[in-house]
Amino acid sequence: MSNSRSAPHPASHPAPSPASQPTSPDAQALAALGALANAHRLAMVRALVAAGPQGLPASALAAAVGASPSKASFHLAALAEAGLVTAERAARQITYRVSYRAMGALLRYLMEDCCANDPTVRACCGGTAPPAAPAPGA
Repeated sequence: MSNSRSAPHPASHPAPSPASQPTSPDAQALAALGALANAHRLAMVRALVAAGPQGLPASALAAAVGASPSKASFHLAALAEAGLVTAERAARQITYRVSYRAMGALLRYLMEDCCANDPTVRACCGGTAPPAAPAPGA
């Protein structure tokens, strides 16, 4: 008798509904950052962002990051659980898309809540530049 278990396929378990996802901004950020704290998952998100709104089939994502189909399914399930990707099944193909809303919420949280809209942080990220320091002796 085999003791191995296969990871559940993300499309067989739909992405959590908004009611089942963490509700506080801190909890949502922690879930998203935790899901992104893996090289395969980060590469998958990057590939999905590059693919745009049409997304990518699971097989293409697995190939893009050099993961087996079962390993890709495991990582995609973690990203879906954090709300960072969505899955859509059409016949036997599952297409994944990045959730731009969730990614935007994470970036907003980091910039506005975590960094308190600090002008220096915003400047390094393409936001408004911090005020110039006064010249010495001025």
